[in-house]
Amino acid sequence: RYCHNLAGLRRDVVAATTNVVPGVRQVRMEFAADGPGLGIGGTVTLFADGAAIGDGRLEATVPLVYSGDETTEVGCDLGTPVSDDYAPTGNEFNGKIRWVQITVDEASSDHLVHPEDRLRVIMARQ
Repeated sequence: RYCHNLAGLRRDVVAATTNVVPGVRQVRMEFAADGPGLGIGGTVTLFADGAAIGDGRLEATVPLVYSGDETTEVGCDLGTPVSDDYAPTGNEFNGKIRWVQITVDEASSDHLVHPEDRLRVIMARQ
């Protein structure tokens, strides 16, 4: 399952159509945006060992930044839970994660935030 939490306003969940077999596996999520711009939706595809196992839509994404007190975690969620599927504490993954890779498509600069937008966000947070 993949859950995208849009600032607590909505949660979009994409689930696999099959269970991932226990053992050493490569799992992957790919997001294909509907086009350039901020806060746009797109398609999520889930993979296990290179085979697509599910897909679905995100109607919108967080347009600029997540809250200043959230962090990026792997294997547990120390901030506000992304999903209602687990509790705010005691949500640690009990398996083994060997590595994580986050890749942004370098062939396109459409995902970049324009400097004026960045400045507006920084000024609004003061």
